[in-house]
Amino acid sequence: MKIALPKDGEMINQHFGRSSCFAIVDIEQGRENKIVQTKEISTESLQHNHEGLADILENQGVSVVITGGIGENAYNALEEKGLGVVCGASGKIDDIMQRYLQGELVNDKATCANQWDHSH
Repeated sequence: MKIALPKDGEMINQHFGRSSCFAIVDIEQGRENKIVQTKEISTESLQHNHEGLADILENQGVSVVITGGIGENAYNALEEKGLGVVCGASGKIDDIMQRYLQGELVNDKATCANQWDHSH
């Protein structure tokens, strides 16, 4: 399973569409889920290109996107590709991944639909 997180240094980017890079975290699923590999991909040329971001994440084999804030159009583009979206995350990428693996990360869909509601 692969998880994508928009990056802002070591932190999760609070604005999905402005992300110039993503962490792609490969998880080995089993009795104890564990991180196998983490890589970074550039999305510099795709800022605010919701369909382009969804395409590149799909092509990377991502099944879940964890993000802070995300606009409705970007959220819908990811869902149309069959990607799961977890919204409302904040903090360091490593800490967020540990919370996700422990089942402590809760999706805040209100953050997804309302926080970054604008058109680009």
